[in-house]
Amino acid sequence: MRVLTVNMGSSSVKLRLVGDDDELLGDDEAEAAGMEIDAAVLAPALERLGDADAVAHRFVHGGDRTAAAVLDGAVRAELEQLTPLAPLHQPKALAAADAVAEIAGDLPAVACFDTAFHAHLPAAAATYALPAAWRKRFALRRYGFHGLSHAYAAERAAGLLGLDAGAGLVTCHLGAGASLAAVRDGRSLDTTMGFTPLEGIVMATRSGSVDPGLVLWLLDRGLAPGEVQEGLEKHAGLKGLAGTADMREDLEMARQARAALGG
Repeated sequence: MRVLTVNMGSSSVKLRLVGDDDELLGDDEAEAAGMEIDAAVLAPALERLGDADAVAHRFVHGGDRTAAAVLDGAVRAELEQLTPLAPLHQPKALAAADAVAEIAGDLPAVACFDTAFHAHLPAAAATYALPAAWRKRFALRRYGFHGLSHAYAAERAAGLLGLDAGAGLVTCHLGAGASLAAVRDGRSLDTTMGFTPLEGIVMATRSGSVDPGLVLWLLDRGLAPGEVQEGLEKHAGLKGLAGTADMREDLEMARQARAALGG
């Protein structure tokens, strides 16, 4: 079976055609930051990759789902409702799914969820120290993200290192978005991202974890919620610290700074 995989990230779209036994038959990648993802954008890449028998779409947020699902109308509507929890990713992934359906509507489509790998986090890791009534009313919990990447990295690392099933690993997903996970027996025990992909370590344009009191202070000083979200999602992180989210530029600036100090 030839499966087309569509991986929409926050800054790029990666397309792969995979055969039996995960054989890579073709790949294509493009920058997606600020780009409208539609059939006109994806059609040339799909034509270059060739025929597929099915398509698998990566979705950052799958809510409480613990496994992949056929991407039908009901599932799509459910995923669209999760957009406020992953505003940089969910709309682009939905747009890509719509574009592929427009180009090759006869292909069976499956949605695969980053959150599914973390769906069984231990309560100690998944539970926020918030009022219980809030947690129950709004389904507040640490969902975790980059699960497809963490699952693969853990399996691959264990195989390369000859580790037994009980070995503990820390996996790192490092890109425009970044997170760490603690994994044992192929299960996620803890992870740095939480209710949204904004929590955790510093990323390209995302702040990572900040004092919630700081956010409340900004809102109290007149910044609108949308303005705060825009700042934390798109103008913080490495971009906020160094003025650029391009790691190559950041490293060059660091090298120049060391040189100026005689390091």
